[in-house]
Amino acid sequence: MSFIDEVEKLKKENDILLVAHNYQLGVIQDAADYTGDSFGLARKVTEKKAENVVFCGVDFMAESAVVLNPDKNIIHPEPKAQCPMAAMVDIDRLRQYKKDNPDAAVVSYVNTNVETKVESDICCTSSNAVKVVESLEQDKILFLPDKNLGSYIKRLVKDKTIDLWEGYCGTHDKISVKDIEVSLKEYPQAEVIVHPECQPEVIDLADFVGSTTGILKRAGESSSKEFIVGTEVEMGHRLRKENPDKTFAFPGDPLCQNMKRITPEKVIRAMETLEPVVVIEEDLIKRAKKPLERMMEVGRGN
Repeated sequence: MSFIDEVEKLKKENDILLVAHNYQLGVIQDAADYTGDSFGLARKVTEKKAENVVFCGVDFMAESAVVLNPDKNIIHPEPKAQCPMAAMVDIDRLRQYKKDNPDAAVVSYVNTNVETKVESDICCTSSNAVKVVESLEQDKILFLPDKNLGSYIKRLVKDKTIDLWEGYCGTHDKISVKDIEVSLKEYPQAEVIVHPECQPEVIDLADFVGSTTGILKRAGESSSKEFIVGTEVEMGHRLRKENPDKTFAFPGDPLCQNMKRITPEKVIRAMETLEPVVVIEEDLIKRAKKPLERMMEVGRGN
């Protein structure tokens, strides 16, 4: 029995919804009921009635699904699939910042663990980060944990003081200007589309900056036939699948090893055993939900 056939069988037997992030292995994306960005998947889980959800992504993504869906079993196939950037937030240091800066609003990227969300005034995604920051009454903002996304926000929001946490996504941060320039020599007519987690110097070279969902939309709507893409290399699976007549190059072949900890074998095991279930204390769920709900009131952004 093929992987996809086995997945379909287990979905029916165990009332499972299978969702996968855009950076998951292509074979897992193909087997999923839904593929998308992290928060989009968490909201998709909310819309569906399945009792059990197998969430293929890193830890904070599964946590967000639990916070929005405390009545469902959210199963994470590999607990060691963790986000290093989310782990860069020191909670004690964050609490001290809040004490020292009581007039500042704490804006946390959804790419953070539940403990960080609890300490935040509002969350944001890469697509609505600018809109979220602009919506706040406070003139002073602490944005965490991604300094590159924070720097991008500072370009577009000029009327606020924005302090940046010294965190970063190792996968996006290693994409260099040199990598982009090498790809441009091979594809001189290509459109450069990058994720805002990239370094500012890389963003300077881009024709378009956006989330994974934004990148997908741009690639589909653009008249360009060649693209240099600044994000995790597995994104190419979906881009090529949805745009078979277009070429996509990924400078530096940026790979998230933590995403790849989830394998087809682990997905099957999780679907068979309905374990491991992501467990979060009820009080943390309630407190973490508030900044997420506040974000949703603002909207997704462009």
